[in-house]
Amino acid sequence: MHKFIFIFASIAGALSVGLGAFGAHALKPILEAQGRLDTYETAVKYQFYHVLALLALGVLMTRYPGSNLLNFAGYSFMAGMVVFSGSLYILCFTGISKWGAVTPVGGLFLFAGWVLMAIGIYKAI
Repeated sequence: MHKFIFIFASIAGALSVGLGAFGAHALKPILEAQGRLDTYETAVKYQFYHVLALLALGVLMTRYPGSNLLNFAGYSFMAGMVVFSGSLYILCFTGISKWGAVTPVGGLFLFAGWVLMAIGIYKAI
């Protein structure tokens, strides 16, 4: 599982850098005109923050293999990144505001990931 976490985090990290640069340069005037620049930046920031969380989690999983709580934290972080940031990207690119209703579900996954990681660390150490 930790190998998959490292691969996912690496790809998500590259995407966050690319999407951040694309948003800061090519998309900035469009996103500003639509009033969505802050939303886009939030998606990029949360994606990158959780790339770092996944990398730390991968190290923990290597150190404490077999921890189901750490595994579930990884699944939760990955699902949260896809749903939270993904829904915000879709909202920014399409303008379909219904995608904003999906975002809190992703936030719950991210929150759960942090809680599961904390409990997993507590039980492993």
